[in-house]
Amino acid sequence: MARSVLCILLLLPLFLAACAKDRIHVLRVSVPEQRMALYAKGVEIRRYSISTSKFGLGNAPGSNRTPLGQLEIAAKIGAGQPSGMKFKSRVPTGEIVPVNAPGRDPIVTRILWLRGLEAGNANAFERMIYIHGTPEESRLGTPASYGCVRMRSKDIIEVFDRVGTGARVWIETRPLPSASEVQ
Repeated sequence: MARSVLCILLLLPLFLAACAKDRIHVLRVSVPEQRMALYAKGVEIRRYSISTSKFGLGNAPGSNRTPLGQLEIAAKIGAGQPSGMKFKSRVPTGEIVPVNAPGRDPIVTRILWLRGLEAGNANAFERMIYIHGTPEESRLGTPASYGCVRMRSKDIIEVFDRVGTGARVWIETRPLPSASEVQ
């Protein structure tokens, strides 16, 4: 019994750390600008070129539209995989897809799976809305996805390595705020 209690006490900090939500980082997506900004403690770290849905904005199942509003990172998938690794049903396939491979449009490199936090986007997790890498890097900056937020492989690796689960994600129809507006 004492040994079991000792094991629990030793593992409890690891469990709590794994369950802790990232409240330091925020991602803001501007649909009209097709840009995303990463913030740490309210300070902008970097802006990225992205692509949202070519079908527009919305939350209906099967619509292939990008949801609006406040979401959070529910899961991180792909840690340690090489850049360009193709995922099928969130599992690495072993195939590396080169940048701008003709006729190729899979999910690659990393996946940040989003959970909606508002009534209007509550089904984002079930719809499998992600921030993920794309081989179609030449299409970034224009709406080109099937509902997700797409990024360059090197950019999604950078964001993936920095943010944790629970980090807030705002997808909005307004421009990204200036540095003075964030404070």
